[in-house]
Amino acid sequence: MHPWILASLLALAAIPASAADLMDFWDTPRHGGNSFNRLPPDQVYFDALKGYGASWVRLSYDKWRPAGRDFLLGNADDYQGLAAADLKQLVAVLDRAHAAGLKVVITPLSLPGMRWSQNNQGQFDDRLWQDKRFWTQSARFWRDIAQALKDHPAIAAYNLINEPAPEKLGGLTEHAPPEQMQQWYARQQDGARDLPALYRQLLAAIREVDDKTPVMLDAGWYAAADAFSYWPAPLADARVLYSVHMYEPYAATSAPNLARQRPYAYPGSVPFAGQVQPWDAQRVADYLQQPLDWAQRMELPRSRLVVGEFGCMRRLPGCRQYLEDVLGVLDRQQLHWAFYSFREDSWDGMDYELGTAKVPWRYWQAIDQGQADPLPRQATPAFEPIRRRLQP
Repeated sequence: MHPWILASLLALAAIPASAADLMDFWDTPRHGGNSFNRLPPDQVYFDALKGYGASWVRLSYDKWRPAGRDFLLGNADDYQGLAAADLKQLVAVLDRAHAAGLKVVITPLSLPGMRWSQNNQGQFDDRLWQDKRFWTQSARFWRDIAQALKDHPAIAAYNLINEPAPEKLGGLTEHAPPEQMQQWYARQQDGARDLPALYRQLLAAIREVDDKTPVMLDAGWYAAADAFSYWPAPLADARVLYSVHMYEPYAATSAPNLARQRPYAYPGSVPFAGQVQPWDAQRVADYLQQPLDWAQRMELPRSRLVVGEFGCMRRLPGCRQYLEDVLGVLDRQQLHWAFYSFREDSWDGMDYELGTAKVPWRYWQAIDQGQADPLPRQATPAFEPIRRRLQP
């Protein structure tokens, strides 16, 4: 028996039966959307997502107006405690999600020493990956969240940090071969760039006050599907989910491609990992096989894998085919997933209900004026691959 399984069984045996209830939600494939909005979502928003058939929402709050420098954190430079006004706002949003019948995965974009780049003048914040003082602050932050939210009925998991990238300035090339990733990690173990070790410290802090809520862990290198390759073992906790994001080939699916004189096409030949490679449904399936293979080696149930984000620029001609190809893999493999994104009010690039046309000026005007998104939404052909699979 794999050592982590034995540890998990012992942990389960030591807690009340009710403590495992939240993991039951994840025993069946769950489909939902991401909420990365600049304004706290209202009831109509959550009711609409539920109306399509979603069962969960991956909720980020970092774009909301904070009481201090950083929402909920107070100040990512020196965490002193949860900002009370921000917590009240977050709980109100959770109440609305619960009223709609949605489960929520709380997903911060920032931790102490790791301020989200879009809230940091566009600069990548590497302090968390250099100084373990920020690990201690991050553990206290997550302990405080768990203490405050552990009994809220909407909570389905804590996603400890969105798209961590300790490798970015640490000497590991993105999409490096597995052997190179493993050699890099061997040099980083027990240091400040040891992502699994950070997760263990955060989880231990959470478990001091909350022994039942699942946690969701993004892989490194911005949650790349190949970045679990260097993890020698999963965490010794039965209530852990492992998440990757899927935007590859990024050179084709992302916003910069729209600005090219001749955009890369999907399906087609696209730069990836230093080479121009053909990408189609089979290549998508091969790439997404990597976390599946890792989970199998680790003896993890398929139900513990999540694709927490996926998407493509809705105005690209091949976007609908890309969504079909990604979702085809996720459905065949019976994975949990959440599409990016649902009715985002600060960026229209992957808001598929808007179809394939440019948004009118009033969309951007509302952003500049801090007003609510004025555009109506509807099911469009661009949204069809997702809409069809959201239905129970």
